[in-house]
Amino acid sequence: MRNLELGAAYTREEVHSIFSPETIFTPQAGTWGLQGIVRVPDRQGDWVFFVTFGQRQGEHEFDESITEDGVLSWQSQPQQRLDDDVIRQLIAHDERENNIHLFLRTASRTPYTYFGRLGYLTHDFQRQQPVYFQWQILDWPVPAKLLERSRLTLVPTATKMPPSVGVSRSNEITVVDPPPRRTARTGVSTRDFRQRKTPDYAARDARNRELGRRAEDLVIMHERARLSNGGRNDLASQIVHVSAVEGDASGYDIRSFELDGGLRYIEVKATEGDASTSFFISANEVAFSEQRADSYYLYRLYRFNVRDNSAQMFILNGNVRSNFSLAATVYRAELTIATHG
Repeated sequence: MRNLELGAAYTREEVHSIFSPETIFTPQAGTWGLQGIVRVPDRQGDWVFFVTFGQRQGEHEFDESITEDGVLSWQSQPQQRLDDDVIRQLIAHDERENNIHLFLRTASRTPYTYFGRLGYLTHDFQRQQPVYFQWQILDWPVPAKLLERSRLTLVPTATKMPPSVGVSRSNEITVVDPPPRRTARTGVSTRDFRQRKTPDYAARDARNRELGRRAEDLVIMHERARLSNGGRNDLASQIVHVSAVEGDASGYDIRSFELDGGLRYIEVKATEGDASTSFFISANEVAFSEQRADSYYLYRLYRFNVRDNSAQMFILNGNVRSNFSLAATVYRAELTIATHG
């Protein structure tokens, strides 16, 4: 049995031997020998995708691609509908709990290349038979040699995030109202699906420390202007960039002030994505927001324009748990030893 390795080439039989070695493999037949979507046995929610670009099935020609940001456009089997059980499971897929493994090739009768795991981005709610999905390749960027060996040509991201409305000067934040809460995973229209192949900004933001630093500097400028405009130059000069002085262990990034002299603890989260982009927040930051709910503020900068150093921003005051739906991404397990009296 071969091990699973990013960028390695596999036949269908070799993939079968990794995920379902206790079953019989039949070439060109059955689940593992023929189907494009294969459920991994004994793992509810785990799947293997076998994808061959440029395929046709009857009158349907699959329109599939990967962008420079690692966004996979993928279609289900032509007969599948939005209300099919398999499609509903794929829409609800959570990459923190389950895995979808992508094996892809660009020509028939050749081995598949393993591109890693997938995370749901969106789907087209207006089209079915087939259903159209966009997935983020979680191991992106993949090694250049992988792309060369698989003979895969990446397509440019169709449309970059539109510029911030109302931002016309550099080093400026435009404050807007918080967006309305949205219903999760309702998908997008066909027009939006075709025009915007938006990557997983949350994962990218988490790796971009420079974006976070620039956002914090921009918020400090905003806070100084807010206090100065309110006649409190004395307080504007006392703002502390806590994350730069103490590091990230304090539970917030900036210590500012209210106009009456009260403290304002500010956590800054920034993204080049839109207002609905999720973000990562530490347990320490959540706990601090609970302890100082009245004076805790989360400044959410979005559509951050790196070139102009500008962004739109909404502000939420209070306990993070009251304003956001939080999902655990990691656990620390400690052995519990029973004691006997």
